[in-house]
Amino acid sequence: MHFLAPLLAAAAFAVATAVPKETTDGPTIHTFASAAAQVGLRYVNNSGICETTPGVHTMSGYVDTSSTMSTWFWFFAARNSPDTAPFTLWLNGGPGCSSMIGLFQENGPCTVNSGGKATTLNPYSWNEISNMIYIDQPIGTGFSYGTDTVTSTYTAAPAIWTVIQTLFESPEFSQYASREFILATESYGGHYGPEFAEYFDIQNNLIAAGKLSGVKINLQALMINNGWIDPLIQNREYITFAQNAPGYGALVSASTVTRMNTTYYESGGCLAQQQNCYNAGNTTSSNNICSNADNFCASLFSSAVGNRDAYDLRQGSDAPFPPEDYVDYLGLASVKKAIGATSSSYSECPDAPYDKFLPSGDDARTLLPQLSDLVERGLKVLVWAGDADIICNWLGNQAAVLAMTWHGQAELQSTPLTNITVNGEAVAAVVNVDNFSFARVFGAGHEVAAFVPEAAFEIFKQVVAGEALHSV
Repeated sequence: MHFLAPLLAAAAFAVATAVPKETTDGPTIHTFASAAAQVGLRYVNNSGICETTPGVHTMSGYVDTSSTMSTWFWFFAARNSPDTAPFTLWLNGGPGCSSMIGLFQENGPCTVNSGGKATTLNPYSWNEISNMIYIDQPIGTGFSYGTDTVTSTYTAAPAIWTVIQTLFESPEFSQYASREFILATESYGGHYGPEFAEYFDIQNNLIAAGKLSGVKINLQALMINNGWIDPLIQNREYITFAQNAPGYGALVSASTVTRMNTTYYESGGCLAQQQNCYNAGNTTSSNNICSNADNFCASLFSSAVGNRDAYDLRQGSDAPFPPEDYVDYLGLASVKKAIGATSSSYSECPDAPYDKFLPSGDDARTLLPQLSDLVERGLKVLVWAGDADIICNWLGNQAAVLAMTWHGQAELQSTPLTNITVNGEAVAAVVNVDNFSFARVFGAGHEVAAFVPEAAFEIFKQVVAGEALHSV
C-alpha cells in the first residue's frame, strides 16, 4: 500500500511573491566538506523562494553522504527567536513521498497560488516558533538522487541518522546540534517515527559510552500525524470505520462490511496472516510471510475507500482539494535554479523507493513495540489524526495507541476523549496521560495542517512547549 499524500490548496493569506528571475550567474552554491571524502553539504543561502519574511534565514540543497548519495533538504530558520527555538525535522511518508508535500501543502512558510507560478506566506507556518528542516528520503524521493540502499524502515533509520550527523557536524548547522529536537512525521511516519526515534536513542547511548563518534540528537518529542503504526489493528479498524465513520456515517453497504469481516477473520485471512508476520519476527522467511500478508489485507483498504478519496472521505476519488500547484512550481527552471536543486526533475511519490520496500514486507510489520518503549521511557509523544481520513483513520490510530504496553496503558484506556477549543471553536477531541497525547482532529483529512492550519499550529505550539493538549 503506497501512502500517497494529497496536496494542500493555496490559501489567500498574505502577499504573493513572483517567480524569481534567472540571472546570468545564478545562485551562489556554497559547499562544506567534512574530513570524510565526498561527504558534506551543497547549498544555497536565502533563495527568496517561499519564505519572504524579512530577516528569516533559509538554506536549501543537498547532504552528500557519499559520492553517489545526495539527499535534498530545505531549511527555514524560525521567524521568532531562531537562536533559541527548537529544531524540527519534518518527514512525509510513502514510503518514498517527498517532504515538499509537508512544506508547501501543510505547515511550511508558504503555499503555492493557483497556476503554480507564485506563492503566498502562511501565517500558521511552523517556523513561526521552530527552526524547520524538510528532508526528502529515501534517495530517489523528491529532489534527492543517487544510489538508494534503503529497503525497509529499519535500513532507513541509519540513512537519516547519517544525514542529520552530516548536518550537525557542519559549521552551518552546528549551532542547532544541542537544541531540543522534534521529529514530526505522518502517514508511513507511523513506521518511520518510532524506528527513527529508537535508533537515535541507541546511537546517543553509544556516543555517551564512547563507543561511537558522533553528535547526540537531543530528541524531545515525536509527532505522528495519521500514522501507519500497527497493520494488524489498523486493518481491522478499516471495517469499523467503513461501517460507521464517527460524525460521517456508513461509508459502504452492509454487504461490503460482511465481506470485509470475512476477509479479516476467515481461516487464513488477514488476521491470521498478519499474526504470522508478527510471529516470524526477523527470520529469513519473514519477508515472504509479511509480503503475502500485506498483499492479502490490501483489499480491506480498497473496500473501505470505494469511490471516495482515500485521504478525505468527503470527496470523490478525483478530489479537487488539495490541488497540486506546488508540483508545477517546483518544475519551473527558475525556481529549481534559485534553490539549488540539481536533480533532473522533482518527483512527488516515485515508485522506485517504494518498490524497494515491497520484498521485505515492511508495510505489514508493526512498530507498536518501539512506540511503546519510547512512551514508557518518557519521550513526549503525540499521535493525532484528521477524522475524515480513511487510509490511516483515527479509529485505527486510537486502537493502536490503546494497545501500547506502558505504565499509563490502563489510564489511557479508561480516559474518554474530551474536546479542546481554539477561540471558542471545538477543534479536536483529546486525551492526555503523562507524556503521551492522542487527538482526533475534527474536519481534517489525512494531512491535518492542510485542512485546519490554525488548529494544527496551536497543537504544534503545545508540543513545543511540552504541554498537555488544551484549549486556547
